[in-house]
Amino acid sequence: MSPSLTEIRQNLAHAYDLAPSLDLAEQTREIWGRMARVVPFADWAMHAPYVQAINRLKAERGAVVLAHNYMTPEIYHGIADVVGDSLQLAIAATRVDAPVIVQCGVHFMAETSKILNPGKTVLMPDMAAGCSLAEAITPEGIAVMRARYPGAPVVSYVNTTAAVKAASDICCTSSNAAQIVRALPGDTVIMTPDKYLAQNVARQVPEKRVVWWDGACIVHERFTAQDLRDFRAFQPDTTIIAHPECPPDVVAEADYTGSTSGIIDFVARERPAKALLVTECSMASNIADAHPAVEFVGPCNMCPYMKMITLEKVLWSLHSMTTPVEVAAELVAPARAAVERMIALSAAKAAA
Repeated sequence: MSPSLTEIRQNLAHAYDLAPSLDLAEQTREIWGRMARVVPFADWAMHAPYVQAINRLKAERGAVVLAHNYMTPEIYHGIADVVGDSLQLAIAATRVDAPVIVQCGVHFMAETSKILNPGKTVLMPDMAAGCSLAEAITPEGIAVMRARYPGAPVVSYVNTTAAVKAASDICCTSSNAAQIVRALPGDTVIMTPDKYLAQNVARQVPEKRVVWWDGACIVHERFTAQDLRDFRAFQPDTTIIAHPECPPDVVAEADYTGSTSGIIDFVARERPAKALLVTECSMASNIADAHPAVEFVGPCNMCPYMKMITLEKVLWSLHSMTTPVEVAAELVAPARAAVERMIALSAAKAAA
């Protein structure tokens, strides 16, 4: 039986000095400087003991932390060894030499790391950190789509379970979905489970008939085109940047659309005076200090699953070496093949 949160806190308090410390905050001011624009120094005094304990444990355990762009700043800047979008983290997972991976993201990301590193320990700080997209599609759903469109290849978003990846021909992320769909044989391509990503890809790849499963991201589906029109009327000098998991009419209102890594690259390249990121809230927080000349404005939507990963849970995960993620043996090879096809195709495009 898993320990309660109270028991976890008691165990951690016995093993580590986790009391807020202005002295330790001052000693780690360099780390805080990466997030100073969005994390007050007083808050850093609460985070610093956890960050110090985690970074020491990482060295003791031979662990690396892979963190998604939607993690909170104290995780993203304080303890992560690799940060990025789903594609970047998947590629990083293939290059990890450390015996232990701590996945700061949601469950499907930890599964992907385990699929690519079956001999390594992959720790998930909170097994309940799921994903609305991963929950939207099953292998049975894949079978339904194959029966409906015989012979059409299946492209499944990396935001899916290992079982769904194993039932698919290739994976994709928001950064390479159009590239992968364009490269596949045949006139018809099945995309699962994000209907909005599929619809946005269909506009980019008109030579293909793109059909889709009826799934959506709970963060991005909540934005509306009227929201963006209203905001533009209120602040017309704002550059609006949207994620392709948003509905097509939302994407149509944006000045730029791209994956989380694409958004970061766009901001770095274009340096807009004022930017609205139509995506998860932590995106702007995590890149704010790197772009002090850019004013990031709301609104944003928060992913409740991503926010389940906290410093406290990461520390407990490394302290107790829980909870290891496992993938059924019969799923590893086919799921890995789908992910590796995605990585290989992306690499080939980058090299071209």
